[in-house]
Formats: sequence, structure tokens, C-alpha cells
Amino acid sequence: MATEGGGKEMNEIKTQFTTREGLYKLLPHSEYSRPNRVPFNSQGSNPVRVSFVNLNDQSGNGDRLCFNVGRELYFYIYKGVRKAADLSKPIDKRIYKGTQPTCHDFNHLTATAESVSLLVGFSAGQVQLIDPIKKETSKLFNEERLIDKSRVTCVKWVPGSESLFLVAHSSGNMYLYNVEHTCGTTAPHYQLLKQGESFAVHTCKSKSTRNPLLKWTVGEGALNEFAFSPDGKFLACVSQDGFLRVFSFDSVELHGTMKSYFGGLLCVCWSPDGKYIVTGGEDDLVTVWSFVDCRVIARGHGHKSWVSVVAFDPYTTSVEESDPMEFSGSDEDFQDLLHFGRDRANSTQSRLSKRNSTDSRPVSVTYRFGSVGQDTQLCLWDLTEDILFPHQPLSRARTHTNVMNATSPPAGSNGNSVTTPGNSVPPPLPRSNSLPHSAVSNAGSKSSVMDGAIASGVSKFATLSLHDRKERHHEKDHKRNHSMGHISSKSSDKLNLVTKTKTDPAKTLGTPLCPRMEDVPLLEPLICKKIAHERLTVLIFLEDCIVTACQEGFICTWGRPGKVPAEHFCRQDSMQGVLQDQS
Repeated sequence: MATEGGGKEMNEIKTQFTTREGLYKLLPHSEYSRPNRVPFNSQGSNPVRVSFVNLNDQSGNGDRLCFNVGRELYFYIYKGVRKAADLSKPIDKRIYKGTQPTCHDFNHLTATAESVSLLVGFSAGQVQLIDPIKKETSKLFNEERLIDKSRVTCVKWVPGSESLFLVAHSSGNMYLYNVEHTCGTTAPHYQLLKQGESFAVHTCKSKSTRNPLLKWTVGEGALNEFAFSPDGKFLACVSQDGFLRVFSFDSVELHGTMKSYFGGLLCVCWSPDGKYIVTGGEDDLVTVWSFVDCRVIARGHGHKSWVSVVAFDPYTTSVEESDPMEFSGSDEDFQDLLHFGRDRANSTQSRLSKRNSTDSRPVSVTYRFGSVGQDTQLCLWDLTEDILFPHQPLSRARTHTNVMNATSPPAGSNGNSVTTPGNSVPPPLPRSNSLPHSAVSNAGSKSSVMDGAIASGVSKFATLSLHDRKERHHEKDHKRNHSMGHISSKSSDKLNLVTKTKTDPAKTLGTPLCPRMEDVPLLEPLICKKIAHERLTVLIFLEDCIVTACQEGFICTWGRPGKVPAEHFCRQDSMQGVLQDQS
């Protein structure tokens, strides 16, 4: 896909770039696509997405890759930087009629060399559970589209659960499912569980337990993406109304909100320690939001169009002590990091937690994150101590963090102390098949109602073919919707109030919801490189490489510095030579 030469320098497709860690290099032999390698005509198609899972087999080659292109879904052995991709032998390939895959997610908890559970969301609203190894179609959810008729925008397994998963739709609704329950033969009836400004959560009212267990209505317009915090206790959602909303998943409390500079928010991710959230969207910006302070602490401007994906790099987050050391992902200390899943950042988290320790040595941290956009560019960013803690010496950053935690209760916290998701303080999320117990002790909460909503019950579900009623409403979802329900900074104090007041975007500008550009630090990207011909839709950081994908259906592997075998360079040099990129 990526080629050298031709045209102006700024329009060249880059095949390598340099950062402080060294040279990142595109590995053409490790490119995955449809077997014919023909660029996909992406007009009117849903974004190409990529999911990874590690099967932990004994061969040392347990990585598996799933991606969708148009109506097709592929499942391959992923050989990464070690060996060339063999596109002639997909483990599984599926072609759907009348509907298209839009997103997918592996259950890392249950994956083995013999079986893996893969959820696939579709443009017509259904969700399919398949096993690409056994090549069996297990179950189909929302088959008759009685629960929601709109496009599935995001699907993820609930962290720590073998059976619960969450699905978001372009209708603005999210639904909690249990794979062991049926969806019923009639449209579900709901009972209000909890409500606040611009959000409401309902349980399914039924004589027998059925899906969905919960229905979330969040904001206005499409709910474009959600992400669980590293410890699974909090849920960050971004919507077409331009709002980031962060909830406690267990107690269904709104923790905090943020508004885009303009337009919808399209993507969201958490830092490895759960202290920061980064969003991207139609304002062409990346925005960094503090979970503890519930405020915007920085924006990054480097993209020339909408930002499609944001992701933190847990392997290049560096920690410095009095004896300066940088942990860039190549140290042996990272050997215990898992390649995939939320546990892969544990080693990084242990270092990040030193910032809150009582150790006398000064500790500072630099977070690395990346973004890709519809401008076909990859940007890498460093979030440093001078941005996180302005006007504070690095040696005092640790103390400053503790002061903030003690003196600045975030909006919506009612003055209670806030535990940062992902740090070493909270107990681990129980790995059960039921919803996790509430992380907040609240006598007034309705956790018992939620527990009842997910009472176990097993029933078989027949799987039939997918049907699409030719719904095309999702083409309207990407309008720049400037009307949104106002979110009060203390909405959790008013859970019994429902307001649908429209908020003028101009009135949020200059408030804590949406600071003016001059009121927060503006980050510049470390690198900003054009790496594709079509808009970029995937950015995933692995231990030895970075994975990107574009709408043409090419999944590219970028070898990290020092991680690419010498023979890989020899093969590449013989094919096309080394591109001289002035980074």
C-alpha cells in the first residue's frame, strides 16, 4: 500500500519515521488484507476495524487477527514482525448478504487454542457471536431488530466477564447483554432504573430474564464509541452531540463530562493508569481530560480533518526517577506484560503508581499516545509533566498529585473521594458472569435492582441468517449536530430530574465543559506523517509494533526500534530499497 516517491514531499506516503526511541519502519511483508491484495472500493462502506487476541498456545505464535472489509470478515494468524503474512490461508472467512460488519471484539478471558469467542456488530443492528476456530455460529442477538434497528457502532465484552457484553448503536442507545439469555420474540418493555440530565438507564421488564439486561440512553445523536477504564469500573462514552460522558459502570452514576470544541466526538481511550482520557472528533483536535479533576488539561492540533482513532501506547510511557531511567517497551521489565487485553498495561501502571508513593525520590512520567484521522495522517503525542502539572517542579509533581486528590473533588462526586481507575488502590474487578458489585458504597443506590436484572438464566437461541431492511439512516449520523442536552457538572446530585433543555454551543465555550483554545496548553505532535491513500480507521499499539489500517482494507505493521529481525530488513531492502525520510 505505502509507496515512495512521486509528487510533493507533503503528499508522499511515508514508510518510516523517527522518534526519540529510534526508527519505526513499515514492514510490507507483514501487511494483511483481502487475499487478492486489491484495494477495496470503500464508497458507502463501514470503517475497517481490527481486533486482536492471544490464544496463549505453546507454539509461541498465538496471536490472532480479525478485520472487516465491506461485507467480508477475515480471521488470520498474526505473525507480526517475525514472519511474512500468509494471506492464502485465512483461518476463517465470512461474507454477509444484505448487511455489513461494523465492529468486533474478542473475549480475552475465555480464549484458548481450541476456541475463541468473537462478537460482531452489524449495520442493520444485529450482534453475532461466533467462534472462528471451530467455525461455528453460536448465537444471533437482536435478530428481528426488535431491540434496536440502527447500526451497531461499538461492541465490547465487559472486562472480567465471560458472558456479559455491551453494545452501542447510532440511535444513541447502549444495551447490556448476557450470551446465555434470549432476546425474546416481542419488543422489550423497560422500567426506569436511574436517570440524570441527558442520560437514563432502564432495566428490561419481563417475567423471565431476557436480553437486554439494561438499556442506556446517552445524549443526543449517535453514540460513536465507548471504552472501559483499565480496571473496568468506569465507562467513557463519546457521542455525536459532542459530549464525553464518564459513568461509574457499577452504580450507573455520571462522574463527569466534557464538550468538544465543535462537532461530534468520534473516539475515546484511557491512559494505562486510568488518570486521563483522550478524545478525538470532528473538531480535528485531540483533547486530554483529567479523570480526577474532571477538566480539560490539554488539546492537540496536528490533524487536518476528523480524528478517527486515539490510543495510548503503554509500552512507550516512560518513568524517570532520581537515577533517570526510561522504560520504552524494550526493557526486560516488560516481559510480564501481556500482549493483549487490559492486563497488558499492568507493568506500566506499577511505575505510574510511583507518582503517588511516599518515596523521597522525585518521579515524573511521560504518557505517549497516538491518533489517526481522515486526513490519512498518523500523529504521535507526548503528554509530559509540564502539561499535567503546570508551574510545578518535577520533583514536586508527586506531592501535587496528592494535593489535588485531597482538595479537588471532581464534578458529580458529591465531595466524596475519587479512586482513580487502574491504579493500585482499588481491588481487582471480580471475574464473574454477573455484573460487578458497586465500587461505591451507596445505601441509596439501586444495585439490588441491577443484580435482579442480570439474574442468571440459560436458554438456547436459534441462529438464523441476517436481514437488513435497507436502513440508510446512519448516513445522516455524521451531521455536525450542535444541539445537545446540557450536562450539569453536578448531575449526579439531580438523578431524579430529567431535563431536555437545548444548549447553545457558544454558551459552553469558555466554561469548564469546553475551555477556549487559549485557556489550555496546545500540544504539537512529535510526528505527523501521511501513511495511507485513504482515511485511517485503526491504531493499535503492540509490544513490538504499531498496527494501522485504512479504508482500502490494508492492515499495516510498523516495527518498533530494535524489534525487527535483520532478515526482515534484508527482504524489504531487496524489494524496494530504504526510503530516506527526513523525520
